[in-house]
Amino acid sequence: MAIAQSAAAVSSAARASRPRPTRAAPRRIAASASSVFQKRDYLDGGLAFETPCHIWQVKNPNDYFTGSRLGNVEFVICRDANGELHAFHNVCRHHASLLACGSGQKTCFQCPYHGWTYGLDGVLLKATRISGIKNFNKNDFGLIPIKVATWGPFVLAKFDSGFSQETADNTVGDEWLGSASDLLSRNGIDTSLPHIYRREYIIECNWKVFCDNYLDGGYHVPYAHGTLASGLQLQSYETHTYERVSVQRCESVQAEQNDFDRLGTKAIYAFVYPNFMINRYGPWMDTNLVVPLDATRCKVIFDYFLDKSLTDDQNFIESSLKDSEQVQMEDIALCKGVQRGLESPAYSVGRYAPSVEMAMHHFHCLLHANLSGDW
Repeated sequence: MAIAQSAAAVSSAARASRPRPTRAAPRRIAASASSVFQKRDYLDGGLAFETPCHIWQVKNPNDYFTGSRLGNVEFVICRDANGELHAFHNVCRHHASLLACGSGQKTCFQCPYHGWTYGLDGVLLKATRISGIKNFNKNDFGLIPIKVATWGPFVLAKFDSGFSQETADNTVGDEWLGSASDLLSRNGIDTSLPHIYRREYIIECNWKVFCDNYLDGGYHVPYAHGTLASGLQLQSYETHTYERVSVQRCESVQAEQNDFDRLGTKAIYAFVYPNFMINRYGPWMDTNLVVPLDATRCKVIFDYFLDKSLTDDQNFIESSLKDSEQVQMEDIALCKGVQRGLESPAYSVGRYAPSVEMAMHHFHCLLHANLSGDW
């Protein structure tokens, strides 16, 4: 679905696929997005956020859920009685009231303000007390649609031009993920693993600080994540960049027989610009959606998916989620510290580590292109 974007003042040289060794100040090559933009609010900066959700949220006919506000967009995703997937702006056409809230099952959406009622296909079914209105055609006042499609376990809604309702999954994957689509499909991301759990965090940092932390090529792992690092072969870490996607890969340490094995044989961390992460390791997949709240706070939504063969193994699930929580708390502490450092007068620019921070540099170049109008 749609997600946000932003950038720094980077010259055309900074758009090359290989990272420059410098993170320079504004108006200089390869400006660091997180150091340049930390005091701005990006929600109204011309950014086009996309919001991937998952198919388990609208598995059955009449299922619906409303999404987090993205900029000034309120949205609702639903399946009608025939099982057809729809997305709409979550705004009544009469007096602009928000129409639905939360999630669940409904046969229709009734506005809580004046009772205008819509089908789950968006059609206006009832407009109350409108006798005497001239030139009113009920067919002109259905819900405003948003383009929606699916790819693997994800529901994708796009708030600007793009795929149509009839677009095939492989076309959606190519548009959303570009040339990384096939790689991610082959590595187990284009699957429909059951959804197990959701966690949400409010983090006291700009949303791009969280993204930067994710994109440093494992640079911080041996220093900040001792337990995680012990399960990874960090010398195997590699990063590849594509159009709007970067992929980090690392092999895992072989677990002893009968040992608890959350990571499997390899881990893949895919970042889809500008604010969505897909992580595939062992029997698990988790996704991270980063939503800006203001210039110094963001919300990160974690969804966990698990191979069907392990969905009844509560000990394995609880142990895995506990390990994951430890990593998230370690990362949150880092991000909060970086945000405070960015606000200090002591910091102006930094330097890229060219052998590891390729994905971060790629992110900053996309941000710059997006905000400078070269998108």
